Amino acid sequence: MDTNTLFTQSISLSELGIENAKVHYQLSADELHAITVQSGQGVENSTGALAINTGEFTGRSPQDRFIVKDSITEDKVWWGNVNIPFSSEAFEKLYNKVTQFLSNKEVFVRDAYVCADPNYRLNVRVVTETAWSNLFCYNMFLRPEDSELANFTPEWTVICAPSFMADPAVDGTRQSNFAILDFTKKVALIGGTGYTGEMKKGIFSALNFILPVFENTLPMHCSANVGEDGDTAIFFGLSGTGKTTLSADPDRKLIGDDEHGWTAENTVFNFEGGCYAKVINLSEENEPDIFRAIKKGALLENVVFKAGTNEVDYDDVSITQNTRVSYPITHIDNIQPGSIGHNPKNIFFLTADSFGILPPISKLTPGQAAYHFISGYTAKVAGTEAGVTEPQPNFSACFGAPFMPLHPTRYAEMLTKKMKDADVKVWLINTGWTGGAYGTGTRMKLKYTRAMITAALKGELDNVAFENHAVFGIAKPQSCPNVPSEILNPRNTWEDPELYDKKAIELAQKFKANFAKFEEFANAEILAGAPKTE
Repeated sequence: MDTNTLFTQSISLSELGIENAKVHYQLSADELHAITVQSGQGVENSTGALAINTGEFTGRSPQDRFIVKDSITEDKVWWGNVNIPFSSEAFEKLYNKVTQFLSNKEVFVRDAYVCADPNYRLNVRVVTETAWSNLFCYNMFLRPEDSELANFTPEWTVICAPSFMADPAVDGTRQSNFAILDFTKKVALIGGTGYTGEMKKGIFSALNFILPVFENTLPMHCSANVGEDGDTAIFFGLSGTGKTTLSADPDRKLIGDDEHGWTAENTVFNFEGGCYAKVINLSEENEPDIFRAIKKGALLENVVFKAGTNEVDYDDVSITQNTRVSYPITHIDNIQPGSIGHNPKNIFFLTADSFGILPPISKLTPGQAAYHFISGYTAKVAGTEAGVTEPQPNFSACFGAPFMPLHPTRYAEMLTKKMKDADVKVWLINTGWTGGAYGTGTRMKLKYTRAMITAALKGELDNVAFENHAVFGIAKPQSCPNVPSEILNPRNTWEDPELYDKKAIELAQKFKANFAKFEEFANAEILAGAPKTE
């Protein structure tokens, strides 16, 4: 396809300060795919999906994410290492540089929206330097009908220019790449990085401010699905804990796999129109929904092909462990129409505890739920990063600290109130290790984790005996359908139970050390949810 002869509607970007650009507006997924292949920026794989490399950055760069400190954000944002302030003056200068950089160039523009609930819909205009970045936004944001475009008025704008490099000495950035949110101009400005997740997470971060501050709605870094009876389940978890895998359930309809809002009307809605899944070690046997979604229209990132073929080797992590695919949610068969659920009844906190301490399933009190929500715990295994030779705790407040502009206790108190008002059960699920830490024990079998979640959803744990964990105080069921009872108490799976006790106290101490920075903001109920270390 010759981009010079491409029939495409064009719009003016002068309002944004981008002049005389050749604008490709609202191209189809097929057109964006073809342009990327023709330009040599991507190749088609054996399933028809588009595979691209994002360049130097194969993941987000949290230290280069900034929020403009102005009259809207000054007194509300929790400033610090996560939410790094940027001045309005510096933003204005950098913004002008980027728009001037994109002037007179070929750019791709997409009008889309986020928030599936019409009461909370937010219109977004995306301007990208590459066709594949635009395809990512086609996949990940919600797609308006053609009839809606005539009167489309964007409220927020995303501008993504991977080849624009900032000058830190002049522009006030840390290095040449940046992702900056300005809540007054309503702009997410991204440069110096081709990693597509920066666009999605930029809008997610904006919603994490807008929804609680202005809409009395709790934003959540979670997946969600709906059962046959209309009950909604919510799955919180950091990367690698099973959030996408476990919410893809053949007996339940998927609302979404990553970002949702929980409204005052007790509905749960997807922010997005697609899924952005990790594909490391992907197989059809373990993750059939994701595997089958990788077809024409999907966008693979930083994967490696098997020698001499265009077939992806999902076990090859020579570029990055963070290999990814984005695809429209319609690539999944069993989805909830409209991406909205009602009547939340169960929340699952997912953790991959590579220390082998936490039970595979336990029930939390509201105070414990708030404590574990603020903690946002999982653990890195040895070998995943340079210098990591034994399990390392990884705490990320609200299971999404890099995207949360407000203080974590603000979100936790909203969650606690909603849990109580809706009579929601909260479960802690350890998808990590049993029988010892990583290197000694083994990873919990996926079929057992699925069985435990199914039992919780069906109410089959409502009348079984529970026993509180000696250190963490969380309630462990003593039996569960289709799960060997001996694995329900992790202490029993260790060869040396006394070593387990010692390591449990050590992990609890890590929880408490992490929580120290939140203590002065937490109420008594939340503090009572802490583990015991003596």
